[in-house]
Amino acid sequence: MISKSQENSLIKEALKVLKNSHSPHSGFKVGAAILSSTGKIYPGTNVEFDALTLTVCAERSALFGAVSGGDKKFTAIAVATSSNEFIYPCGLCRQALVEFNPKMEVILITKKKKIKSFILKDIIPNYFKLNRV
Repeated sequence: MISKSQENSLIKEALKVLKNSHSPHSGFKVGAAILSSTGKIYPGTNVEFDALTLTVCAERSALFGAVSGGDKKFTAIAVATSSNEFIYPCGLCRQALVEFNPKMEVILITKKKKIKSFILKDIIPNYFKLNRV
């Protein structure tokens, strides 16, 4: 588990980057912030395109930025949405995140700033994993 201070920083960053969402098709805004084991926070937001298959979720946007920045070990991710309900990461994001740390803490934040957290592997049982020789 991460500290309350780290949790607050992640939530603040996810809410901040939520405003940068480029979601002209769905109108559904998402901001994410992933915490590396070094303590660095990487933000990400969803980016939609006219060719919808090119769309990138906020969670993977944050993950890609972190990996590009040289970090590959993560302890937590916060995901803020423009919904009044808790919205969980999609299947693609779950798979991408679980490959880095199945025990990653996931913090969900609603539009009304309600907060819920859980461990990633609990929402993606039997995830795909290559048996490397």
